[in-house]
Amino acid sequence: MADIIVAFPRIEDAKNLRKLLMRNGYEIHAVCDSGAQIMDAVNRSDGGIVISGYRFSDMYYREIYDYLPKGFQLLLLASPAKLSENDISDMLTLPMPFKMQDLFHTIDMMMVEYRRYQKRQKRKPKARSETEEKTILKCKELLMERNGMTEDEAHHYIQKLSMDGGNSFSETAEMILTLNCK
Repeated sequence: MADIIVAFPRIEDAKNLRKLLMRNGYEIHAVCDSGAQIMDAVNRSDGGIVISGYRFSDMYYREIYDYLPKGFQLLLLASPAKLSENDISDMLTLPMPFKMQDLFHTIDMMMVEYRRYQKRQKRKPKARSETEEKTILKCKELLMERNGMTEDEAHHYIQKLSMDGGNSFSETAEMILTLNCK
């Protein structure tokens, strides 16, 4: 599960939001009232969500957002006026006051995105063997010769078939060679 960090300039506001979230089943990693505390909590975590106010004594939301490492998302809670006067097109926001259901749905959506991020991190493509590389090269040469494709076009053709069929790139190249050698 993603670590949730709740941060507001007034610690009482952050603690109240933490209580509310905990009553609804969310685990809170840290409660902060400054940008430095947020960065410290973020650095002690592998990833998650920072639910943040607009301005702290030492940082604005934009600095926090820019300093977040990969694997972290920011949910900015601010007044509609603050949201409309700033460029926030690249982040998730909720205008205050907000409906609790909107907050919960937004956090749940961010959790889904975090899980997807974690899965992508675990899937590292394995290196191709020399045999696989030779098969791919032969397949590209065949497509270039028979179909008048450039190497780029042949590569993209194999890639598309691979993705459409749910096979690896080298498996698809091997299938193309097998079908064209008959």
